[in-house]
Amino acid sequence: MVRFKLKRIVVMKVNVVRLIVLITVFLGFTVNVNATNAAVAREFPIKGFHLDLRIQAMKMPALKAFAEKLSQNGINTLVMEWEATYPYEKHAVISNKYAYSRAEVKSFIAYCDSLKIDVIPLQQSFGHVEYILKHYRYKDLREDQKDYSQVNPIKEEQCKALFADLFADMVSTHKSPYFHIGGDETYLLGRSPESKRKADSLGMGRLYGDYIKMLCELVVALGKKPVVWADIALKYPDALKSLPKQTIFIDWNYGWELDRFGDHKKLMKSGFEIWGSPAIRSYPDNYFLTDWAKHFNNIKTFIPQGKELGYKGMVMTSWSTSGIYTQIAESHSDFIDLHAIRRVYPISGFNLLIDGFLNAVASEKPFQPNEFVEKYAVEKYGFSKADAKTFWNALKLAPYEVNQGKVNKPNFTVQQLGDSALFTLNTLRKLKPTKNINEFSHYLLMSNIRYNYLVTMEVEVALNQPTFKLTDAAGLWKKLAALNTAEVDKDFKELNASLLHDDEIKEETRLRNFRYIDLVARLNKLK
Repeated sequence: MVRFKLKRIVVMKVNVVRLIVLITVFLGFTVNVNATNAAVAREFPIKGFHLDLRIQAMKMPALKAFAEKLSQNGINTLVMEWEATYPYEKHAVISNKYAYSRAEVKSFIAYCDSLKIDVIPLQQSFGHVEYILKHYRYKDLREDQKDYSQVNPIKEEQCKALFADLFADMVSTHKSPYFHIGGDETYLLGRSPESKRKADSLGMGRLYGDYIKMLCELVVALGKKPVVWADIALKYPDALKSLPKQTIFIDWNYGWELDRFGDHKKLMKSGFEIWGSPAIRSYPDNYFLTDWAKHFNNIKTFIPQGKELGYKGMVMTSWSTSGIYTQIAESHSDFIDLHAIRRVYPISGFNLLIDGFLNAVASEKPFQPNEFVEKYAVEKYGFSKADAKTFWNALKLAPYEVNQGKVNKPNFTVQQLGDSALFTLNTLRKLKPTKNINEFSHYLLMSNIRYNYLVTMEVEVALNQPTFKLTDAAGLWKKLAALNTAEVDKDFKELNASLLHDDEIKEETRLRNFRYIDLVARLNKLK
């Protein structure tokens, strides 16, 4: 007994390596192996980031700089949702005016390769394919001739021919062993008469599963492992049975219960490799709202949950838009383009959340958002601890939406929400960063945008009241005219000039200000 106590004292004083050796001597080799396996289980082999270029296409230097930052912080995988910025060869009509050249894409892949980042191409192939189906070359593939978001899974041979081309094209420029086919949010399943007949006869799971199987087999035939978003597979677990075993599912979870989309246990028992995905930009975010606390809590909760579940990867998503579009119509039967309904502030303003994810995914310690943000503010902006707390509290204040003139918070008015936004803006203005001033300026700009929007909404609500009189118009017009929109637009251009193309900045500014400009013009007529 005395000898055992002495040995315990010795063990406490030695370094970690000697400790492992001594434990191995006392308890045997099996303990050492299990300890090693436990350490490995806590580490994600795939540490990834997803870039959405559906709108807000990044300039190539900015794209490379972003990849370098990720690499320096332990990220080894980048999922690229190129969408229409990819330079398709056989289907060039799909590529938009911001599309990169093939030389640029290859250069970017080579650069990421030098950083030891695997670039996985994401080619939406079922839902979220408006950017393909809006072109009448592909009109016969639409599940619905009024909603172009999804292909008709019954048109399997035609779809197979198209996506075989697109997959082969992307494989020719990417080296990754993985290929992401999308597959999420296929809300039009069974909409067309022929799809409905199959769903009624064999079930929705077969309708979805047969088509996804075809796509996965195309990927496997190219020597790659198919990657699929997991939401619809969770909803129709019978669709999993026939898929290639190389298939990988990404369980995207932005702060909800595991069973939100379906029985999560069935996915876990399916035998497929699973990765997880939180988000730094998603609902309810838009240009006028960022729910910082929600996204930090998502990181805090889901990353350790993914480790406990044995997920092999964790990929942060960053959505530039919801992926829902509306037509800009030329006539009832033809249209000019599709307009992304929800837009968010560019990724340039989200270093705080990005670094939070990088910290959480690389660390074995529990992620604590409050501690992280306050430490970040001290180190990045030179704040005192007190100012760091003030900064974080200001960012979190009243992240509520306005819909149809109502705040989605009981007993909260638009005017009160505007007052809270002004408080946040004034609080941030009083803080004086001594470092990384440009980065801090994004918070000020976002707060300014939010305040201007809420004043605009307050005016719009007043105009909608039955008690509104023409004599009220002049006062409402003055309220809008007093806003510093020109300064906001100037700041937006300057802060995002290295990230976005000039035409993109003009378009983002036009759409962000549309409501305000319309109200000013209308009230000017009335006053």
